[in-house]
Order: sequence, then C-alpha cells, then structure tokens
Amino acid sequence: MIFDTDLKGAQARLTELLDQASCAVAFTGAGLSTECGIPDFRSPGGLWAQNKPIPFDVFVAHKAARNEAWRRKFAMEEAFASARPGRGHRALARLHGRGRLKGIITQNIDGLHQASGVPDAALIELHGNGTYANCLECGTRYELEWVKERFEASGGSAPDCPACDGPVKAATVSFGQAMPEAEMARANELTRQCDLFIVIGSSLVVFPAAGFPLKAKKKGARLVILNREPTDFDEMADLVVRAEIGDLLAPFAQDA
Repeated sequence: MIFDTDLKGAQARLTELLDQASCAVAFTGAGLSTECGIPDFRSPGGLWAQNKPIPFDVFVAHKAARNEAWRRKFAMEEAFASARPGRGHRALARLHGRGRLKGIITQNIDGLHQASGVPDAALIELHGNGTYANCLECGTRYELEWVKERFEASGGSAPDCPACDGPVKAATVSFGQAMPEAEMARANELTRQCDLFIVIGSSLVVFPAAGFPLKAKKKGARLVILNREPTDFDEMADLVVRAEIGDLLAPFAQDA
C-alpha cells in the first residue's frame, strides 16, 4: 500500500499498524532531521556533494587529513549546534513514552533523539554520535569545546590525546571504520523481537545498517517505509508513505 498525497489516510493506516503491534521499532535516517536545518548526505547540495568523505584509514594515517576533518566539523557545527528536535523526533519520543514504540535504531549522529527525550536505553546509534569525540587509542572522551579550543589555538592543527598521544576523532563511524559491535548486537536483537519495523527518512542504501528492515521483514514483521523518495525496499513493504516526515508524524507528537 503506497500513499503519495493522502496524508490523513496514511496517518490512519500507520495508527492501525501501531495499535496492532506488540513490539514496534523505528529505524531513522537523515530525512528525519532535514526540517531541523541539518542537511542530508546524498541529495544535491547535501554534505557529500560539498565534501568527499575522508576514509577512516586516511584519517588515522595522515595529520593533514585529521586537520581537514576537524576544520569541516567546526565549519558545520553552527548548523548542528543550533538544531532542535523536529516534529518527527518529538513524535517518536511520545510514542516511546506511551509504550507504543520499544526502541529506535538510528543512522543519525546529531543527538536530536536524546534531545527530544528518548532515553539512551531505548536508542541505538549505529553510526555513532557527532556531539562529542573519543581518542581512538585509549577511548577517553573529549567534549567538542575542548577540541575546538586546542584546534583554534594551534592555528588549525588537530589535537592528540594528552593521555596517550592517540588521534582524537568525533565519535562517529567513518567510511572504512568498523561498525560498533555492541550497537549492532542490540539492533539485531531488537529487530528479531519486533513485529512492526518503521523506516523513517532513510534511503536504505548504506549497509550493513540498511539490512535491518530486510531482516525484520524476513522474520515476519510488518514493514513501513516513510520517506520522501522511493527506496529499493518499497515493493516488499506493507505501507509506504512518500511525504514530508514532519507533516506525516505531527499528529503523533501531540498529547494523547
């Protein structure tokens, strides 16, 4: 079932599926945060159109690459730092708070799920979190302000970890970097348990993360895809809605 223009019909059908589910899981991508002022990655004008991603091995091996990575990070930080949860984030937080959504698996790194009130226990960040940094050697956490102060004071040189001299990197998963084992295990378990899997704002082209909707469908869960553009998984979904995420989910953000 595909809805393109009938927003009320799509909202009614999504409500039915949520009512019928005993274990609903949301899977969110960049399209959830675009109304918050955070650009996505693949569309014209997106982040990857402006800057080619720096692979993980290049970041580790070359100081110049680390300098450039942090230059880009701080250049974009104004948009990220000023962003606030949108209607979609608030809707998912409300659904979880009411017990209608067991958990959220996200590809996003912006921290807006937490800002909307979703507890860490219910959130799985597959691609990490861009609101802080870690040392790649000893794992020490550093706040972005700490990194920025040293980056600017040195004239644009990426700081190393004072504890072990290891490279300090935003706590996100870069191209070529291993996926976080604990988060992947949690996502697999949540996918195994669910009987309703709701994809929201994801193009479903980045693997292994995009494999979770397929796993859910193969084990018998109903699959919902809410995205502005078609995806390769639409034909297998039980409900597809091509609309603005905020418009579609706005009623679910309201008080019961």
